[in-house]
Amino acid sequence: MWRLIRWCVTLIVLGSIGCVTLLGYIYTQFVTPGPLAGDLVLIVPRGSGVDAIARLLQANGVIEDETAFRICVRTLGRDKPLLAGEYEFPKGASAREAMEILQSGKTVVRRLTIPEGLTSQEIIDRLNKTEGLFGSIALNPADGELLPETYHFSYGDQRNDLVKRMQTAMRETLDDLWKRKPAGGPYDSPRALVTMASIVEKETARADERPRVAGVFVNRLKIGMRLQSDPTVAYALTAGKTSFERALTHADLETASPYNTYVTAGLPPGPIANPGRASLEAALKPAESGDLYFVADGSGGHAFARTLAEHNQNVARWRALMKSRPSNE
Repeated sequence: MWRLIRWCVTLIVLGSIGCVTLLGYIYTQFVTPGPLAGDLVLIVPRGSGVDAIARLLQANGVIEDETAFRICVRTLGRDKPLLAGEYEFPKGASAREAMEILQSGKTVVRRLTIPEGLTSQEIIDRLNKTEGLFGSIALNPADGELLPETYHFSYGDQRNDLVKRMQTAMRETLDDLWKRKPAGGPYDSPRALVTMASIVEKETARADERPRVAGVFVNRLKIGMRLQSDPTVAYALTAGKTSFERALTHADLETASPYNTYVTAGLPPGPIANPGRASLEAALKPAESGDLYFVADGSGGHAFARTLAEHNQNVARWRALMKSRPSNE
């Protein structure tokens, strides 16, 4: 009888020691540095449970023992769920750190930069090709409704939601600028301001030239002179749906369209692109000068002129410069 009791006690003691040893092993696996040799970005799909996440982490070398991870998450981390998304795990992260990263919901922040001067269709095309965004775009934003800038998003965000953010950003920017509109300006509405800014955006990429280019067009509006802006002709030919790659011809300049400022007086009926804030500010506060003309100077900028005679001289210099350059340049 006593032998049986001693045997049972021995089994209990050995079992307890075994359990303590096993728990110690599991906890050690949970808190010691993991096998990752370098930082790793990993996507945890929506609907993934603890088991699936544990397998994913082990398969990608984040953790050593998926069983130990599952047990510890369900005991030590049961008060917070593991969240889907795109996460970055640092080199040597422990299983506990991996759990805390997944519980935090602090996913990798992606960046998408929308350049100034794109049409809305060109922006939509970029969004449709952007990796990490999902869903179709139900909105149909007009040109001038989207603000070009850098937008942050997370893997799995909806494209349509990003378009809404771009629209909101443009509205807020316009509201802010319109409140500071100088008295007696040439614009009767924010849309007219965006239209002028879109032309300025397409005419020059140089920040120092934008106010002066805007000044030329405002001067022309004041005296009833046609704007004669080449980008408006390109827009008239494409309706903003495709990019315009070739040089304009004389026939193009005669295209019958309210957007063609060679044949139509005043501003076009709407923007020809999505201008950035800098071009909006330049259009709102154009440089004060007597300039009525400008032409490319061959160095990435423009030569400005007050008279047609001076402008013709600038054009002649530009044409001579173009002829002197190698044909493959």
